[in-house]
Amino acid sequence: MLTVLGFAMIATFLVLIMMKKMSPIAALVLIPALFCVAVGQGAQLGDYVIEGVGKLAPTAAMLMFAIVYFGVMIDVGLFDPIVRGILRFCKADPVRVVVGTAVLAAIVSLDGDGSTTFMITVSAMYPLYKRLGMSLVVMTGVAATANGVMNTLPWGGPTARAATALKLDAADIFVPMIPALGVGLLFVFVLAYVLGRRERKRIGYLTLDEALVPESETVLVGAGGGADGTGTSAKPAAGAGAGAGAGADTGTGAAGVDGGDGARGDEGFQGLDPKRATLRPKLYWFNAGLTVALLAAMILELMPIPVLFLLGAALALTVNYPNMTEQKARIAAHADNVLNVSGMVFAAAVFTGVLTGTGMVKHMADWLVDAIPAGMGPHMALVTGVLSLPLTYFMSNDGFYFGVLPVLAEAGAAHGVSPLEIARASLVGQALHMSSPLVPAVYVLVGMAKVEFGDHTKFTVKWAALTSLVVLAAGILFGII
Repeated sequence: MLTVLGFAMIATFLVLIMMKKMSPIAALVLIPALFCVAVGQGAQLGDYVIEGVGKLAPTAAMLMFAIVYFGVMIDVGLFDPIVRGILRFCKADPVRVVVGTAVLAAIVSLDGDGSTTFMITVSAMYPLYKRLGMSLVVMTGVAATANGVMNTLPWGGPTARAATALKLDAADIFVPMIPALGVGLLFVFVLAYVLGRRERKRIGYLTLDEALVPESETVLVGAGGGADGTGTSAKPAAGAGAGAGAGADTGTGAAGVDGGDGARGDEGFQGLDPKRATLRPKLYWFNAGLTVALLAAMILELMPIPVLFLLGAALALTVNYPNMTEQKARIAAHADNVLNVSGMVFAAAVFTGVLTGTGMVKHMADWLVDAIPAGMGPHMALVTGVLSLPLTYFMSNDGFYFGVLPVLAEAGAAHGVSPLEIARASLVGQALHMSSPLVPAVYVLVGMAKVEFGDHTKFTVKWAALTSLVVLAAGILFGII
């Protein structure tokens, strides 16, 4: 019974948000509450929610202060050289824009944190997508899929969880997987090229001058002419701002839509206004050093990540904007993103709390494991790879790696399958996992890109699942899995 209700709850949530019948926050709260009552555990709803909130509170705190920190870094101009470099490469060509998105997301993913990857990628690419009239779901889909492949880095989380759960060395799991993951990343770049070709066919190959023609509104459509389209009108590009940190006080946000400064100048199309009042060019190397030190401290795990971002945000605000009024203005400029993302995380805590507390997750996982035919025993690595797609999408990484993976490894061991093979196979679903509604970072991505979560899901899931299957196939072909 709990198995059926668990799948029904997840299906109901996905259908409602993809059909835009409910907002993600409302669906994440009300649907699990309803199902909690349906299973006869309504009296324990409060306990489940508090437990879920307690587990996700550090993540919410990390996202809040990470948004403030990177928002300030964007305000002061730390990423302007990267933006200019990417834009020079793109040259108003949709193919180069989409491929540039994939490359940028993959590079920034080296820090192991999805939230920071999405903040930097969207801040750099959003203005260009808006000005060219490109589909924003292409940007979010490509960025999420590239980050999902890179999320398998030992410090990204899944590999460390698999190593811990099966008592293995993380290097023994990850290093042999590098060729297969490389194939997966190459597939993402090819996918970006194909999607870019579709976008070029739809909107044409614009010259830089055409890209600079002012526009009042951009309509979101699906890549390739609308089969996967959103059909949703985006907000006017003016300000792009609160999310991208492009000068909320001056109104000169995305590519200078409100004026010409952001779009014209010695460098051509800038993306971010090169004359915005928030810039701090004299403090560039301080901000660069602070960011490098922050990322290094994250990788070395010197302190919990929420604490690092809290300290980093406070220091960045104090040094760059010593005036109290300016500090308040910068915090206010990013408050919209902070509220949306943190609100979504706490709403997700209700969903995960009920899913775990009622026992639905355990029953669903047990049912899937029991459904594996006995004849598949010698092929448990392949089975694990295939199961990692739906299970890491519908469950948290903790639930999958600590709850399900040991069971799969035990079943494999009974048929002579090495735990290392099982652990490596368990990583292939991460490309899809990064678009799961249970991943807080995805709300940073869609929030800053001003894309409906349902639109992102409809567009991205098929491509991300295909990427995961490519990684699995490469792993089998190379004899890794």
